[in-house]
Amino acid sequence: MRAITDITPSTTVCALIGDPVVSQYVAARWPTFFPDPGFDWIAASACREPLRATRFGKGTLLEHLGIELMEIGEDWLKARMPVDQRTRQPAGVLHGGASVALAETLASWAATFCVDPTKFHCVGLEINANHVRAATEGFVYGIARPFHLGRTTQIWDIRITGADGKLVYLHESATQPPEVWMAEKAVSHQNDSLLARLQLSPLEPYGFQGALGDSVFGWILKPPAFDPTKRYPLVYLVHGGPQGAWEDNWQPRWNYEMFAAPGYVVAAVNFHGSTGYGQPFTDAISQHWGDYPFEDLMKGLDVVAQLPYVDSTRMGAAGASYGGYMIYWMAGHTNRFKVLVDHDGVFDPVSMYGSTEELWFPQWEFGGTPYDNRALYEKWSPLNFVTQWKTPMLIVHSQLDYRVDLSQGFQAFTALKQMGLPGKFLYFPDEGHFVLKPRNRRVWWGTVLDWLGQYLAAGIRQ
Repeated sequence: MRAITDITPSTTVCALIGDPVVSQYVAARWPTFFPDPGFDWIAASACREPLRATRFGKGTLLEHLGIELMEIGEDWLKARMPVDQRTRQPAGVLHGGASVALAETLASWAATFCVDPTKFHCVGLEINANHVRAATEGFVYGIARPFHLGRTTQIWDIRITGADGKLVYLHESATQPPEVWMAEKAVSHQNDSLLARLQLSPLEPYGFQGALGDSVFGWILKPPAFDPTKRYPLVYLVHGGPQGAWEDNWQPRWNYEMFAAPGYVVAAVNFHGSTGYGQPFTDAISQHWGDYPFEDLMKGLDVVAQLPYVDSTRMGAAGASYGGYMIYWMAGHTNRFKVLVDHDGVFDPVSMYGSTEELWFPQWEFGGTPYDNRALYEKWSPLNFVTQWKTPMLIVHSQLDYRVDLSQGFQAFTALKQMGLPGKFLYFPDEGHFVLKPRNRRVWWGTVLDWLGQYLAAGIRQ
């Protein structure tokens, strides 16, 4: 195989045993190559655009639509594979001119490709049916059918074992922390005895028509001892990223079950910008931080607020990072919430640009620097709508947050108090963008739930 050393960020060497093909469709960063002895092609690390590869000797185009490679090992690679939001079909693999469908509604976060000398395996997740499928040269894991893993949309560290081809992976859901599974059965039971003491509700998907006329989806979680004849307060969660998604998984920080435990219905929407619904859906948030996502969130709230078991007079919202930005933004654009919780949010994009360690990010999201595109930074700045704030707010920020500097939280808290609103500031001197230390997490949860309880009066009403 010819060594490839002269690669620039504007071109990508894409696949070959023999002379490389250079594609202008893909931006390469630290490309990594590995041979597939079965198909004779090499994958290069890619970013944002389609990955193109040509099979050696036949010139057949292998086009992986919308794939973003994430990690490559000696005999496997992990990639994002978004669904086409219009056709609801996933990225496929074109082999010899025939398309191989990987799943009907493949989720985007992680698909793992495992290579052996004769087979090409792709393991991905179906969003709607919660099935996991593995495609082997056009067949679903060699048996032309999905296998079921129960209520989950999250599996990790997938490996294919030996000649028998069994899948081994970490399996989790909103009601189950990660456990080791093989094929369709749990192998480890580390958390069984602890979970048996708890009453955990599964996530329930819901959907509606959001911004741009697109279908938007989210989750609803009911509290323990749920009674459909009663009415419960609502906690509305806003995810960060913003290129991320609420998924059916177990989280130690933003855990759905913890928010529901005091007696709240929990709802979380995957607004424009979220992963899992096609690259155009994800890209739609860039330069549109305050319109498309906000519209999605308000329309999603309309649906949830009309549920017979939700008390629409007692609704609160919480979010972190971009979700924290959206909390500040909502504070200036709606009075529907009785209480807000903001964690590490962007309050003023202009000053955030000058203090973040991730300069490429605001430049991408706001179409340049604040020196050459100030208008867009100002257009989507929550700072400019502070005079409309009416809602009590808890602000959380940490000293070691170099992504969204601590000064963003200080500025927002100053604005909150200048508006004469009830507020509290929770400061961690030893945390960064995420609260990772177990003792600090306990403080975080205690403070957040206490703040919500002051205004939502957790409990049911007739």
